[in-house]
Amino acid sequence: MDAAFVKAAYRKEHFPPPDRPEIAFAGRSNVGKSSLINVLVNRRGLARTSASPGRTQAINFFRLGDAFYLVDLPGYGFAKVPLSVKESWRRMVEEYLLNRTNLAAVVVILDIRRDPAPGDKELLDWLITYGIPALPVLTKADKLSRNQAQGRLRDITTSLSGLLHMPPILFSAKTRQGRDEIWKAIHSLAGGPRDYSSLNRPSSNP
Repeated sequence: MDAAFVKAAYRKEHFPPPDRPEIAFAGRSNVGKSSLINVLVNRRGLARTSASPGRTQAINFFRLGDAFYLVDLPGYGFAKVPLSVKESWRRMVEEYLLNRTNLAAVVVILDIRRDPAPGDKELLDWLITYGIPALPVLTKADKLSRNQAQGRLRDITTSLSGLLHMPPILFSAKTRQGRDEIWKAIHSLAGGPRDYSSLNRPSSNP
C-alpha cells in the first residue's frame, strides 16, 4: 500500500493543505492508536509505537495514496507529562477538530478491557455536538476469549448509549481482526477504494 509519513504538526500553520478527506485517530494514551494505523496500512513502524504513554506529542499526518490523510492525534488520559503540555495538546486538538474542513470522521479507540473513561465519553459527546462522525474501535480483542470479547462489546455499547454514530468494531493488532470492517467503515464515511484486495498487499516500502 502506498502509505507515507507526511509531517508532524504543532500548530495549524503546519497542517498540510486540506485537499483530500482526513480520518483522525483519537484515544487514551497507550490504547493502541499507532498499532492500529500500522495494521491498517500494512506498514510496520509507519506510526511509531511506544510502551511509554504520551509519546505522540504532535498531530501526525500520513498520506494514503491520493485517497486520504490518516491523522494520529495526541493521546489523552494516562500521559505522564506536565499539565501545561496537556493543555497545549488539548488546544491544538480542538483547533484541528473544529476547523479542519476536510475532516471526514474520527476513529475513537478504546481498550476493550477497560470501561470507557470520562475523557472518552466527553470526546464522543463533543464530536456529536459538532457533527463529526465517530467510528468506535475496541482494541486488544485478542486479550479476551471470543465470549468475553462479545460480552465486553455489549457492555461498552450500553455504557456509551446515545454517544455512538455506529456500533463499535472489535480489533486486534495481533490477529488483524476487524481490519477489513474498519476499512469499509472508513470508506462509507469518506469514500475510497472499493477493491479491498489492494489494502491487503504489503507495501514495497520499508
